Amino acid sequence: MAKIGTGPSQSGDAQMGWRLEHTYAQLPGALHVAVAPTPVRAPRMLVFNRRLAMELGLESERLAGPEGAQIFSGNSLPPGAVPLAQAYAGHQFGHFATLGDGRAILLGEHITPRGERFDVQLKGAGPTPFSRRGDGRATLGAMVREYIVSEAMHALGIPTTRSLAVAGTGEEVWRQDGARPGAVLTRVAASHIRVGTFAWAAARRDEELLAALVDYTVKRHYPELAAAKNWALALFEAVAERQAALIARWMHVGFVHGVMNTDNMALSGETIDYGPCAFIDTYDPATVFSSIDAHGRYAFGNQARIAQWNLARLAEALLPLIDPVEAVAVERANEAIGRFGQRCQWHWLAGMRRKLGLANEEAEDGALVETLLEWMRATKADFT
Repeated sequence: MAKIGTGPSQSGDAQMGWRLEHTYAQLPGALHVAVAPTPVRAPRMLVFNRRLAMELGLESERLAGPEGAQIFSGNSLPPGAVPLAQAYAGHQFGHFATLGDGRAILLGEHITPRGERFDVQLKGAGPTPFSRRGDGRATLGAMVREYIVSEAMHALGIPTTRSLAVAGTGEEVWRQDGARPGAVLTRVAASHIRVGTFAWAAARRDEELLAALVDYTVKRHYPELAAAKNWALALFEAVAERQAALIARWMHVGFVHGVMNTDNMALSGETIDYGPCAFIDTYDPATVFSSIDAHGRYAFGNQARIAQWNLARLAEALLPLIDPVEAVAVERANEAIGRFGQRCQWHWLAGMRRKLGLANEEAEDGALVETLLEWMRATKADFT
């Protein structure tokens, strides 16, 4: 974390299209901490997403050059930036842990010409109070990989965070296998509110904090729920529906996320955090791409079940707000969780009908698709 007086400067006096607001920073301080990016030695623009910049209403010509390299490396801040790191927890391979942004710094929420609100975050921008023993940096290979895969997912029509830029740092990052070139990714997202954000609030046993987070999330992502009598339950049901649709779309294109921890499930319904992810070639539900997923917890064919497990953790966090009587809250949450499998199956089958060109909806469609997939597994056919 940069010390006072050594952090990044504000970038010039021109706006370059930036319109940053900071509604998340207005939430209670337990959910975030102010932190500045750590400047790097030799920033250089490596990849710049001009199309996304245009969609955001940013001046792509200026940001694609040296000025952009300074901003997207963390050496200078865009006008109006108030950088912070977000606090959250996570169930990593099923085990609860307190986490937070250990190498990511939120610059603010950019308002597009159409009035849309997107988080702009620097990933690999240096240590934060949540870094523990980490260096807060990222390798060039990992950041380019996230850029490519996230933009591919967007092109496929799958809800996802986006990548605006990758800036080289001119510094080496040391990992177990040696030194690698360092880089910073600029990620654009509907928000970075995760299941783990709610788990963090619940672990503090602070119902006011939890209620504030529910209120904020509904207003930001689900304004259609404003008339609901029970915002916590309505929010859970809406999140579950978006996740059912999202997981089904992953399955349609053979996408394996790789690390479906609860801190990697966004309440916006976007795919987030591209680590050991890939697309399957040969159809095999047991396919994994994470070297540490020895038991196949996050295998291709297990993703819907894990999503349901993650949603159960969200429901647990929301129980005090679903109903003051715990037994009633548990019953209502379990009913909502139980519907997830059916909704995921519905979205999956609807997509498979489109994928296979089935014009009419027939009762036998599910069995037909399952038979096809079994043949593909047995013959090692290419899924995509």
